Amino acid sequence: MDVYAIVTEKIINLLEQGVAPWRRPWTTTGLPRNLVSKKPYRGVNVFLLSASKYVSPFWLTIRQANELGGHVRKGEESTAVVFWKVEDLKQRTDDLADGESEANTRRRFLLRFYRVWNLEQCELPQSVIDKLPKIETHEHDPIEAAERIIAGMPNPPEIQYAGSKAFYSSITDRITLPPRSLFESVEEFYATLDHEIIHACGSPKRLNRESVAEAAPFGSPTYSREEMVAELGAAFLCAEAGISNAVLPNQAAYVSGWLKKLRDDRRLLIHAAAQAQRAADYILNRTCHE
Repeated sequence: MDVYAIVTEKIINLLEQGVAPWRRPWTTTGLPRNLVSKKPYRGVNVFLLSASKYVSPFWLTIRQANELGGHVRKGEESTAVVFWKVEDLKQRTDDLADGESEANTRRRFLLRFYRVWNLEQCELPQSVIDKLPKIETHEHDPIEAAERIIAGMPNPPEIQYAGSKAFYSSITDRITLPPRSLFESVEEFYATLDHEIIHACGSPKRLNRESVAEAAPFGSPTYSREEMVAELGAAFLCAEAGISNAVLPNQAAYVSGWLKKLRDDRRLLIHAAAQAQRAADYILNRTCHE
């Protein structure tokens, strides 16, 4: 099965309903994670699982439910999550001078998926329920958390407040934002700043992302890919702080634009989400990887 098509179709269905899953308000239950390993899901899986109707952040496979002494309720619908499978491929190269040959190994990354169910879709022993980790709540001030995230970024770009547009210049390595007083809310200010900070992570001084390092005209595939990286990366940072993304003045036009781009490039979403996760990890000074 085409995993790219499966994931992209899921997001397209949400967009067709007028929902941009990366701009949904984040709940207070924390990001989705596996119930058994306790590890949070990453990349595009965050949006696939967060778009569900369930309140619980815990997910598990049918095998995990059975091993815990429980089961998935009959008729419950699963949600697909993706992962990269790494294969080592050996190639032989012949040395025509002496007749010897040697094996070279290269790696191939294959996108695969498996299915999970939310805790609310399962029947588990009470002893398992009693041992569930305490659900995270944002008891801190989200705005203070957003400020700490920006302040803690390693090797940060310059940030200046001037004019009426928000943008990042890779030439000067500078983010320009309108003064805070021009934003309708402080949440909108930080969502916009997060978006530009993700762009800045692509600088050759940091992650050297191709879509930032090379000149890309407005509307080009490279430009669109970078914009999606920034959108998804900003969503990761907003979720980390516990704030919602900015409200869009024209949601219909925004959704329509991404619908066309996703239909034209089925790989766009998954690859952009991986790049966005990497940028968020950089800003948060984390070393985990996809």
